[in-house]
Amino acid sequence: MWWLKITLNIKFNVIGKENIPNEASVIVSNHQSTWETLGFQTIFPHQTWVLKQELQWIPIFGWGLSLLKPITIDRGEKLKAIKKVIKQGSARIKEGIYVVVFPEGTRQPYTQLGEYQSGGMAIAKKTGCSIIPVYHNAGKLWPKGSFIKQPGTITVVIGVAIKPTGKNASTLTKEVREWTLSMQQKYQ
Repeated sequence: MWWLKITLNIKFNVIGKENIPNEASVIVSNHQSTWETLGFQTIFPHQTWVLKQELQWIPIFGWGLSLLKPITIDRGEKLKAIKKVIKQGSARIKEGIYVVVFPEGTRQPYTQLGEYQSGGMAIAKKTGCSIIPVYHNAGKLWPKGSFIKQPGTITVVIGVAIKPTGKNASTLTKEVREWTLSMQQKYQ
């Protein structure tokens, strides 16, 4: 993050850091840039991610990524993938590791929000841990698929943690997505 600030003049501002619970939780964030995988490392406690297995095949980067105990999925096998996310995500939470989920599944262009999948909410339901809704506008400065990055300040908003008690995964998914849409309108 220091290097991005020095070389590209990309900074970030975090709103709501006090909303991060002390116990491992599921972090549910929109997905629009490579920045969030770097930036979240400095914002949240020890964490791992749900990611496509192909990323581990990248020489050196993928090998290092494997050391962080990610939950890797084959996006072509949706049913197996969701079962794996719930099983391994629950194990990571029990180990005290926060789990980052990008429920859109793939990066979206800036100002677009894809449909949310409920895997992260299912982990929270199974473990009883909190869901931390997160919105960021990193795609404005570091767009999906673009080599060119713009200087400026990325805004990251961390919402109040949501307890999954008494709600099903689809209700929680809808609640988090609606919160994200409201933050997108506010911080574009």
